[in-house]
Amino acid sequence: MLRTLISCGLIATMSPTAAVAADDPASSMFSIGGFGTFGMVHSNQNKADYTSAPDQAVGAGYTNSWSAAVDSLFGVQLSANLTPKFSAVLQVIAQQNYDDRYWPHVEWANLKYQATPDFSMRIGRTALGVFLVTDSLKVGYANPWVRPPIELYNLVSITSNDGIDASYRLALGDASNTLQVAVGRAEYEYPTPNSTAVVTARSKDQFSFVNSFERGFVTVRTSYGQARVSVAAYDPLFDAFRQFGPQGVGIADKYDADDRMVRFFGLGAGFEPGRWFAMAEWGRVNAHSVLGNKTGWYLSSGYRLGDVTPYGIYARTRTDTSGSDPGLSLVDLPSYLAAPAQALNDGLNASLATSITTQRTMSVGARWDVVRNVDIKLQFDHTSLGADSRGWLTNLQPGFPVGTSVDLTTATIDFVF
Repeated sequence: MLRTLISCGLIATMSPTAAVAADDPASSMFSIGGFGTFGMVHSNQNKADYTSAPDQAVGAGYTNSWSAAVDSLFGVQLSANLTPKFSAVLQVIAQQNYDDRYWPHVEWANLKYQATPDFSMRIGRTALGVFLVTDSLKVGYANPWVRPPIELYNLVSITSNDGIDASYRLALGDASNTLQVAVGRAEYEYPTPNSTAVVTARSKDQFSFVNSFERGFVTVRTSYGQARVSVAAYDPLFDAFRQFGPQGVGIADKYDADDRMVRFFGLGAGFEPGRWFAMAEWGRVNAHSVLGNKTGWYLSSGYRLGDVTPYGIYARTRTDTSGSDPGLSLVDLPSYLAAPAQALNDGLNASLATSITTQRTMSVGARWDVVRNVDIKLQFDHTSLGADSRGWLTNLQPGFPVGTSVDLTTATIDFVF
């Protein structure tokens, strides 16, 4: 990981465009910048890993009691003003991937057309802007906390859109309202817990509608998104269920994740009248499948005392779907089919159990702005898992106490340039 981060840093500093922009920013159509976080996380739970996103292979806890893989990353962004109306952006980030490697990946890559001062269109890969801090999701320095609360932000694993979006800003006196609509597709890969297998989720017919209202120190964002999601890893299980006639077909139709319509509803608000700030967000995902229906939300507040900002967060995830199902009835089955049917029932219930991510977390922390463009953060999280829930933990080991609690201690250094 360190080799990758250093390599990205050298690329950024040695880039010819960076040199031109540094010598005379006004004369160059290109500009380059970057951001990064180096963090260490400690977990007191040695039977599972804590990760900051579902696509991370390992984290703090079972794999390593102290881990730099959870929050550390490095990003470089190249922007180009091609004409007065056309611009382009490329953002590349190196962080832990689904295969526990740190190869850089393209986070953003799009061409923008600014038709008027208030209306613009983009084509390419853009951020899926359904949350308050979507645009700064990976930029630790831009956020008050160590990381956005995973109780909400893990509800939508796909963070990008490959397609087209349009944005229109309407001035309303001393306020403004911005409407953004996006259509496209995406692909997302994540590890299978306790396995070397990789799962691919494909999202097509993506559509999102985001409305942001800003007035003074108040920001309110409402969002809606939908997509047809397919997770092929579940196909063998539900194809086998369908071999058991109408009963099996009914189970497969209820839970399969093949071309399933998934919908998201979100609401968020931020208040920053001065030194004090507060944020609150709520979101719900309706998947109606083995993926589960979930609701997440958080409340956060902080107060700036010079260069130091103490803050607190309370966050929750609730899963509405059941973690078990009776499955196929074995009563009327021939003896030679009873064992395969039981194996399918066990597979179904194991899959349903992984979708139960009910948990609540109380966090306290502080940010210290050491020098310009550099901060240090310390954060303590106490997470209580719901009954029969693994929460958002992964890599569960034999003897893991379902419904337990987890304590995390995190220290990070964030920077931008």
